[in-house]
Amino acid sequence: MTKKILSAVLALLMICSLMLLGVACGNKNNNSTGPVSKDDIKVGFLFLHDENSTYDKNFIDAAKATQKALGLRDDQVILKTGIEEGDACYEGAADLVDQGCNVIFADSFGHEDWMIKAAKEFKDVQFCHATGTKAHTEKLANFHNAFASIYEGRYLAGIAAGLKLNEMIESGKITAEQAKMGYVGAFPYAEVISGYTSFYLGAKSVCPTVTMDVNFTNSWFDVDTEREMANALIDGGCVLISQHADSMGAPSACEQKGVPNVSYNGSTQSAAPNTYIISSKINWQPYFEYMINCVIKGETIKDDWTGTLATDSVQLTDLNTSVAAAGTAAAIEDAKTKLKNGTLHVFDTSTFTVNGQTLTEYKADVDTDDKFTPDTNVVSDGYFHESEKRSAPYFDVNIDGINRLDKTAN
Repeated sequence: MTKKILSAVLALLMICSLMLLGVACGNKNNNSTGPVSKDDIKVGFLFLHDENSTYDKNFIDAAKATQKALGLRDDQVILKTGIEEGDACYEGAADLVDQGCNVIFADSFGHEDWMIKAAKEFKDVQFCHATGTKAHTEKLANFHNAFASIYEGRYLAGIAAGLKLNEMIESGKITAEQAKMGYVGAFPYAEVISGYTSFYLGAKSVCPTVTMDVNFTNSWFDVDTEREMANALIDGGCVLISQHADSMGAPSACEQKGVPNVSYNGSTQSAAPNTYIISSKINWQPYFEYMINCVIKGETIKDDWTGTLATDSVQLTDLNTSVAAAGTAAAIEDAKTKLKNGTLHVFDTSTFTVNGQTLTEYKADVDTDDKFTPDTNVVSDGYFHESEKRSAPYFDVNIDGINRLDKTAN
């Protein structure tokens, strides 16, 4: 009888020890996957398009640079391209899980729900997603969003655009009243609105008479439509073009018509040497290194990670000095310093109006629901606090001086 009691006690003690160990590990790591040996880690990437898309090429280049920087073997990094925003994303994620990936990243807004579906099913794998909005409300231990304060990069690129307009005015090519820019947008989403508004405000900071026409292709990648829309904007009196769309459609139209262009996601100088000025881009390498190292170390990946100028996540490509106005580089560096030290805010409410009025408060849809209900005041201390409440942009205000040509403007 004594032996049976002793055996039972020992068994109970062993169970308790294992339970305590599990709790301790959970508290220490708060990460269901790790730690993982660097030699054993495997990383999967899901890209909406391939390298023909400037957007996806930017991510692909960052993934390859990260592999090189971390010294990962080719069999430790799997890149999948052409993954549509739908069940194909879930299937792609599931296949990467089957191939042994510990962490999986997807690059497009429309991938989010399918990544969440995969995260709920494969709880031992970390899922990271660019431009999404739901990680901070879903509160899954293995699903995370990431973005960057690219509105700062677009603002700096806008300064280059505004100085080019000033040069055109001073040379007599246009009048101050003809300083109208055109913008080819993909969708009327907050991400795009935030981007073109910050670009416009950068231009306006140096060229006070600037205005801008904006239209939308309703596609992230459509070469013909983007080219046609750029041409239509030029024919409508726009003397400089920028875009938030992923093909070479707009830059090629500008090169053909001799109209200055500010691109996005990377330099287009080789294809448009006579019109390209500069480009802003998100450098995804800092985030990729961060998420991979978190998994290796068994550390928690932030629900919402926002890269900045300080983390080198927001970059400008090389300035095309043969097209840019004199003094552009110095003006950009001065503004960059002020953005970094907090003496300049892109969405300073004293620099724009809405229906003739200064914006004193604004409720944004930060905790996204199906109806996109505004829920959080994001204006205080004299500026709109973009990407501080979550990583993905939520600036969706239609400000004066920007003319939306679509029919969905509020």
